[in-house]
Amino acid sequence: MKGRSTEEPQGGLPRNYLRASLLLLIAETPAHGYDLLEQIAQLGLRNVDPGGLYRALRVMEQDGLVASWWEHSTAGPARRSYRLTDEGVEWLHAWAGALREGRRFLSAYLARYDKITERAPVESLTT
Repeated sequence: MKGRSTEEPQGGLPRNYLRASLLLLIAETPAHGYDLLEQIAQLGLRNVDPGGLYRALRVMEQDGLVASWWEHSTAGPARRSYRLTDEGVEWLHAWAGALREGRRFLSAYLARYDKITERAPVESLTT
């Protein structure tokens, strides 16, 4: 891509997708931070900083989206576990709606892109 502008294509996931992903994982089953860290990659978030994940959980708790409690274990130290609050469930539904809407727009874009690339190779579109 010659002459790159300041508006380069930005691939990736939506902003605050970590929060949406944590809501989904906790909705599936209450969990502690380490479990969430292990599962988060399945939703496309690779190399999540553990400190960032725990900070996100604390902020989500302060915002009233999750509640936590200490689970004591005979095999190791106590762990903080998380569950969704009623407000967290509402935000989970809101995120699902927003992601569905985003998928609709992305599908429309890709369908139009596929039509032009079926007619002619992309390289010949500039001539």
